[in-house]
Amino acid sequence: MKRYNITVNGTAYDVSVEELEAGAEAPAAAAPAAPKPAAKAVAVKAPAGAQGGVKVEAPMPGTVVDVKAKVGDKVKNGDDIVIVEAMKMENAIPAPCDGTIASINVSKGDSVNTGTVIATINA
Repeated sequence: MKRYNITVNGTAYDVSVEELEAGAEAPAAAAPAAPKPAAKAVAVKAPAGAQGGVKVEAPMPGTVVDVKAKVGDKVKNGDDIVIVEAMKMENAIPAPCDGTIASINVSKGDSVNTGTVIATINA
């Protein structure tokens, strides 16, 4: 059995798939069970950096379409810092903790990859 997380229309599902050997027949299908949504992943949280700041990293590759915070802004856990467009969807990148924005490392129009440090927060 292999387990996969599959997202359909914004809802994540935990799916198990059984591998069959070559020439083996598939077992008769059982009544389908209702899929259960998978737990949402924490979008952006990294351990404290060298200056005591919390790094906010891009959870997926995309393009920065809006920067909601600026250096010196006080933010609360969950406040939007940056909006990244990925696969025609806008994804808000929230603050992972309360604190003050120490740096914003991207600008509107920048391309980011998974793990790119978007900002740092002094908690």
